[in-house]
Amino acid sequence: MNIPLVMTVIGPDRPGLVDSVASLVVEHGGNWLESRMCHLGGQFAGLLRVEIDESEGEKLRAALAALSGQQLEIIVHRSSSNSESSCSEVAMVEIIGQDQPGIVKEITNAFASEGVNVEELSSHCSSAPMSGERLFEAKAKVCIPESCDTDKLRERLESIAEDLQVDVSFESLDL
Repeated sequence: MNIPLVMTVIGPDRPGLVDSVASLVVEHGGNWLESRMCHLGGQFAGLLRVEIDESEGEKLRAALAALSGQQLEIIVHRSSSNSESSCSEVAMVEIIGQDQPGIVKEITNAFASEGVNVEELSSHCSSAPMSGERLFEAKAKVCIPESCDTDKLRERLESIAEDLQVDVSFESLDL
């Protein structure tokens, strides 16, 4: 019987790092299903989901643990194969404005207070084209439960945007 595993991988970035993890997954009969990986501040950070025969699960964990000698930290969790979604609506929220501390905290606090789950979040800072000031941009995919008043959530996001002097857009996606 196959089991799903979710892993986090972090360590100094270098060529061949992803290959070392992928090789162990294949060596133990696993299948790489999905991943998100990036270079952040000189570190490699990755999140991945694999499927592997239950009899190979512990062997794979041990083999991955051996990579810690290469300064890699890998955490492995068994996940449920069926993730039930309680979303009545999925939305993309985009934030853009002059960088300042607290933008992510304010936006995610609004989500949490309304029971909204952040499924994906990516952000980065760049230099603004004309002024050269640091520009903050973020995109979040959120799962909105039926109990959430979407109009109230939009109003709260707009209020936060006004207070922080950033632009926030909210677009509903098809489920």
